[in-house]
Amino acid sequence: MKILLVGEYSRLHNSLKEGLLALGHEVTLVSTGDDFKNFPSDILLKRKYESGFSKKVKVLLYRLFGLDISSQSLKNQFFQQQEKFKDFDSVQLINESSFGILPKYEKEIISFLKQNNKKLFLLSCGTDYTSVKYAFEKKFRYSIFNPLFKGKISEKDFFPALKYLKPIYKDLHGFVFENVDGIIASDLDYDIPLQGKEKYLGLIANPVNTQKLKFKPFASEGKIIIFHGINRANYFKKGNDYFEAALEKIQKKYASKTEVITVENIPYSEYIEKYNLAHILLDQVFAYDQGYNALEAMAKGKVVFTGAETEFLVRYNLKENEVCINALPNVDYLFEKLEDLILNLQKIEGIGKNARTFIEREHDYISIARKYLEFWSKG
Repeated sequence: MKILLVGEYSRLHNSLKEGLLALGHEVTLVSTGDDFKNFPSDILLKRKYESGFSKKVKVLLYRLFGLDISSQSLKNQFFQQQEKFKDFDSVQLINESSFGILPKYEKEIISFLKQNNKKLFLLSCGTDYTSVKYAFEKKFRYSIFNPLFKGKISEKDFFPALKYLKPIYKDLHGFVFENVDGIIASDLDYDIPLQGKEKYLGLIANPVNTQKLKFKPFASEGKIIIFHGINRANYFKKGNDYFEAALEKIQKKYASKTEVITVENIPYSEYIEKYNLAHILLDQVFAYDQGYNALEAMAKGKVVFTGAETEFLVRYNLKENEVCINALPNVDYLFEKLEDLILNLQKIEGIGKNARTFIEREHDYISIARKYLEFWSKG
């Protein structure tokens, strides 16, 4: 099968590509590299006018004329290479707004892909109209909008997520749903809002390349190293404030037993280099299931604080704290969970081993690639 993967989030499409290639398929990945993370891409579209004087010009033009020169540039780069995006058996969009450009330009690209390829699919694995609407209407017990509801952040600062509720993005959502042959969710945070929707094919767990991610057994010599990676734009959305408050308490009480590594907005290669040293990784608070960073850390045998709600435990037939720690928006709870691990090192070892086994069983990139092929065939 000849496959085009459009867009990239957290290395998901790269891992899926590796699984598909291992099965003998022809795969092309086009993306912008997911901003500062710089993930590899067969065809890399460069986001321009993002800093310095050129960014000021871009902002001014948008305010005066509604013209987004970054969006226009990305669209032009795509169409300058349009012959490379034709005649695929399956095309998969990573999001309703795969390139993060103005909806009118996303529509032009989607229309082109629809007209020039056999089948078009949508992957729901990041904020989009369906998941944002569901969370904003408080249908989850808690969600990424808790900081907004509690007044920790303004609607203006939460625009990257709230924009999906704006009329132009709602219209883009309708356009995408009308044109795709099927919709797939990458985890429960997107699966739950999609239940009952027309064209929804179901959940396929994130693919993780277990060949590239080596398991490192826990060694108890020295301090327990806790890693906290921050994407400043998503600081409250990921619950980083809860993690930082819990870490402050841990460092005061267990300074001689722990070391904390905190990084901000660094490329994926540097991020991995630093988090490889850790025993414990703090991922995100407002989630029911694990995102991609959490899964990769779990594959390496780290204890990850992330989404692991009841729905997740039921789906995979797991016990609480068996493969990871369910992170909740409660500083005392997070402190107690960290303290328990620091005082009971055998738990770090046990959870780490269980995490690796779980990833191999449920997220192996070749097994997951087979599931995508099955869904694309029936969509």
